[in-house]
Amino acid sequence: MTPIKECLINKNTNITPIWLMRQAGRYLPEFREIRKVNTNFIDLCLNPILSEKITLQPIKRFDFDAAIIFSDILMIPFGLGQNVEFKKSFGPNLGKIDLDSLFITDEQKFTKKLSPIYELLKNLSRNEKLKNKDLIGFVGAPWTLLVYMINQVSPKNGLSSNFFTDKKLIINLLKILDKFIKIHIKNQVNSGATIIQIFDSWAGLIKSDLEQYLYRPTLSLVEYTKSLGVPVICFPRGISDYNKFCQIIRPSMINIDYNVNPKTLIDKFDIPIQGGLDPKVLLTDKENLKNEVTKYLELFKDHPYVFNLGHGILPETQIESVEELVKIVRNFK
Repeated sequence: MTPIKECLINKNTNITPIWLMRQAGRYLPEFREIRKVNTNFIDLCLNPILSEKITLQPIKRFDFDAAIIFSDILMIPFGLGQNVEFKKSFGPNLGKIDLDSLFITDEQKFTKKLSPIYELLKNLSRNEKLKNKDLIGFVGAPWTLLVYMINQVSPKNGLSSNFFTDKKLIINLLKILDKFIKIHIKNQVNSGATIIQIFDSWAGLIKSDLEQYLYRPTLSLVEYTKSLGVPVICFPRGISDYNKFCQIIRPSMINIDYNVNPKTLIDKFDIPIQGGLDPKVLLTDKENLKNEVTKYLELFKDHPYVFNLGHGILPETQIESVEELVKIVRNFK
C-alpha cells in the first residue's frame, strides 16, 4: 500500500507522506524551459508527452509520495466549449457563457476534447517512477468553476458587482457542472488516478447559502468519487468552519489552508488531515522553515497526516528550500 493510502485507509500515524500542491510548475527550472517554447497553456495541458514529463519533474527531484497530474481545473469549462485562455501576468481569461450550448454538450464530445488528459494518466499509471506512489487526479469544485465561468477572470482581478444577481444562471450552471465534473472524475479514475482531489479555491467567497453553493454540490462529488472505490481529498480554501464542512461532507481527507489554526482542529477531526503550511514560509531562511514545518509535524504526530501546503507552491520558491523541506519531513521522529 502506498504511504498516502496508509494514512487514508489504515490511519497509520507512523509515517508522514509528503507532496505539494502545484509541485509541477513554475518554481522548477526544467518546467520553465518547457514553458519557454510552449506558450499556450491549454495546448500544453493537452500534450500528453510534455505533460507527463512535467508531472514527473518534481518526482525525479524530490521523490515525493505522490504525483499530481499537470493539468488545470479550467479544463472542464474548456471541455464544455467555453473559451479559456491564460494571459501572462494576468491569469485565466474566459469567454462569455452560452448556457444553451452547455446544455446540449454530450458526454462523448466532452470526453473526446479532454482525452489527452486521460491518455496522460494511462501513461503515468504504467510508469516505473511512480511505483508505490499515488497518482492524483483532480477537479475544481462546482462553486469555484462557476466563479471563473461567470466572472470570466480570477477574482484576484476583481469580482463582478452583479455576480450573485442571476440566480437562475447559477442554479443551471451548478447542475451542468455536477454532471460533467463527475464525468471527468470517472474518466480520470478509469485511466489510472488512485486519488481525486477537489479544489474549491474560492469557497471563501461564499457568505450565505452554504448549503446550496458549498455543501450540497461538494457532497454530491464526494459520494460519487467514493462510489468508484477511490479516496477523495477536499480543499475548501478560505471557509470559516472546517469542522462543519467535514461533518457534512465526510471526505476521505481534508486539506486545510494556511489561515487555519491547526490546533483548533486536532481534537475535532477523526479523518486524516493534509496541508496547512503557508507557502511563503518556503521563502524564508532554513531556521524559520524548520521551526514552522516542525510545528505541524509535532501537532499531527498522533493523527494521520500528509504533509502539504495550505495553498500552491509559489513560483519564486528556491529549489534548495524544497529540498530542505523534504529533508525535515523525512527525518522527523
